Amino acid sequence: MSRGRRWIAHLDMDAFYASVELLRYPELKGQPVVIGGGRRHQPELLADDTRRFASLRAYAGRGVITTATYAARDLGVHSGMGLMKASKLAPDAVLLPVDFDEYRRLSRAFKAAVAEVAPVIEDRGIDEIYIDLTEVPGAQDAVGHDPFGGVRALAQEIRNNVLRRTGLTCSVGVTPNKLLSKIASELDKPDGLTVLTEADIPTRIWPLAARKVNGIGPKAADKLLALGVRTVGDLAARPRAELIEAFGRSYGAWLHEVAHGRDDRPVVTHSDPVSTSRETTFERNLHAVRDRAALGEILTRLCTQVALDLQRKGWRARTIGIKLRFEDFKTVTRDLTLPEPVADGADIRRAAGECLKRVDLTRSLRLLGVRASSLTRG
Repeated sequence: MSRGRRWIAHLDMDAFYASVELLRYPELKGQPVVIGGGRRHQPELLADDTRRFASLRAYAGRGVITTATYAARDLGVHSGMGLMKASKLAPDAVLLPVDFDEYRRLSRAFKAAVAEVAPVIEDRGIDEIYIDLTEVPGAQDAVGHDPFGGVRALAQEIRNNVLRRTGLTCSVGVTPNKLLSKIASELDKPDGLTVLTEADIPTRIWPLAARKVNGIGPKAADKLLALGVRTVGDLAARPRAELIEAFGRSYGAWLHEVAHGRDDRPVVTHSDPVSTSRETTFERNLHAVRDRAALGEILTRLCTQVALDLQRKGWRARTIGIKLRFEDFKTVTRDLTLPEPVADGADIRRAAGECLKRVDLTRSLRLLGVRASSLTRG
């Protein structure tokens, strides 16, 4: 039984991949830096012990930005943007290769630092977590004239521990639920700490664009805009029945709840994976006929990687799917549910091949992916 108010924190590392690289290359601090290059973009160590870095100006290829420093974001580049497009916006930005091994190492380190202070953690990915602070000693205490000073101090202790253990900053939102905490962690980025209660919803949450609510995607946001709903406050002002009529019973009711900051989801300390996948974007477009051998090799490699992922985690998959993105950026997927779950690369490759037979392959491809889902313990 809780001793008082429920407190949930959302911790989001600040520009995580880029910040990890700045630990390695501190001379780049404050400069526009983009992460997303390949091994050929590794910095070159010169005779005088300085480094020569690649720049976006010279980039040629089909890669996309994994992340960017805040200085680069100020120039209009962002994660998911093509590097060629980014090179026109920020030609002098430094381009660095991705290093997922290092990102995973520091991800484990920051989560361990949090667990030293507050052990009830829901892992949401490599750079973000939810933390249940409700029962942590001191969370319910007032400090001086601040009735929420205890939980504020606790969140600051977590931030300090992350910085001490990793050298990296993070932003933390602390509220009574996961929905509000996710929004709050973005309000004072970077290196921010925001504590909100239900009383703060009209002043801090309602003025925000409706799109800021996690779960309101581009299509829903466009439909809301067509209804004259621009902000979370506009959404809160709409009757529940009107939203249900426009969006259906389930999603309409959910929109009404989130607009008022209501969310009773618990912090889940463990959840089984829904699926695992691998995909690759080609350096040049490949055609199913002219480049059949190359595509076959890539598909086999992706299937082998998915199989190894499954085997390493002790899972088997009942459904195998493929993802294709064509030269016109149209994306299609195909799935095949098997009689028995599999985890062998050859079985996954055969299923993926069957999926391919159901796709019109007259256009050139720019991306190929393989997904395993409907997972069970092997």
